[in-house]
Amino acid sequence: MNFTQSFKLAVKSLLTSKMRALLTMLGIIIGVAAVIIITSLGNGMQKYMNDQFEEMGSNLVQAQVYRSWSSMDVTAKDMYALVEKYPQYLSGVTPYTSVQGMVRHGSDEYKRTSVYGVGETFYNSSKNSTMQGSKMGKGRFLSYVDVEREMAVCVIGSYLEKEAFGGDALGKTITVGGAPFTVVGVLEKSGDNSEGSADDTMYIPYTQADRLSSGSYLDMYLFTATDRSTAATAKGIVENRLYKAYQSHDNYFVLTSAEMMDAMDSMVNLLMAILTLIAAISLLVGGIGIMNIMLVSVTERTREIGIRKSLGAKGRDIRSQFIIEAGTTSAIGGTIGILLGIVVANVITIVIGAVVGTGSSDFHAVPTLQGIAVAFGVSVAIGVLFGYLPANKAAKLNPIDALRYD
Repeated sequence: MNFTQSFKLAVKSLLTSKMRALLTMLGIIIGVAAVIIITSLGNGMQKYMNDQFEEMGSNLVQAQVYRSWSSMDVTAKDMYALVEKYPQYLSGVTPYTSVQGMVRHGSDEYKRTSVYGVGETFYNSSKNSTMQGSKMGKGRFLSYVDVEREMAVCVIGSYLEKEAFGGDALGKTITVGGAPFTVVGVLEKSGDNSEGSADDTMYIPYTQADRLSSGSYLDMYLFTATDRSTAATAKGIVENRLYKAYQSHDNYFVLTSAEMMDAMDSMVNLLMAILTLIAAISLLVGGIGIMNIMLVSVTERTREIGIRKSLGAKGRDIRSQFIIEAGTTSAIGGTIGILLGIVVANVITIVIGAVVGTGSSDFHAVPTLQGIAVAFGVSVAIGVLFGYLPANKAAKLNPIDALRYD
């Protein structure tokens, strides 16, 4: 009996008992669907994060410095001087200081609003984007004059404008730690426009932030390398300058956006691997289910096996028939699981876009052809592997005993 005949017999056997076939395939369907969904979400998350890093710039270099309250401390002027000294590697720098003061407007308090002190280079006018990917919606960003003269001006997020000013914030005043600031710009919506989100932010000149956060022990500086190829060299320049100041690596650490992307990718890949292994348990259960049903099928068809052997069928023919039947069962289950996984992944994409506010164009949980091929191959392999024991049992039946079986 050739493969085509065995395949037709396998399909006929499945159609004869549809409900039993469906229950047999259920573990394979769930396992394959889970693997497809997990890999789709992982791929979508990786692409989304990489796109976000690309928006911020692949040439970004981040330096965090722990103040030692001694003469060895570096200042913003030292960092600006470093950029002027190495223009072939560094194109700009801005301090990035977190402010802990309470944000108020009238009698209302905004306890989850994030306030940061930055320089004018935090915003790139040619790209209409900050170093974190936010875009200007109204007004202007902080200027060199604002920073140099310590002007009490600020740029706020769309959520803060909506909640504090009813959507009309330009020229109005808001306080941070009791100090009044005039709103000169509003950022476009970039998150879900909720409390504590990326839209609940406020930027003030870093010179004002230093005054409000005199007790802070952590400084951050965001450098931009001239391009992605010089980012590693730029990182080395910044590290050398900080080591020269502190004579110790404990007071700072420097990271490029490329390294951050690699670290995030590694974390996502590890998480995907763990979740995929968990999902693989369903495939194992599905394989055991196929083996049990095939053992039952061998018992039910003992007389059939005896008749075929008495007519000249060899053990390998019987074995191949049952293996092909088990493989067909798992292949059909794997196909259904793949289709189900793709549908669920697309539904999740839509849900995430609606709930988080990223939009389906930003986040796509789409499986790769390689992932689909691997999932299908694994499902077939499991069917063949777990179907071998029942098939081998069928092949070894004595034809006389099989014909006598009632």
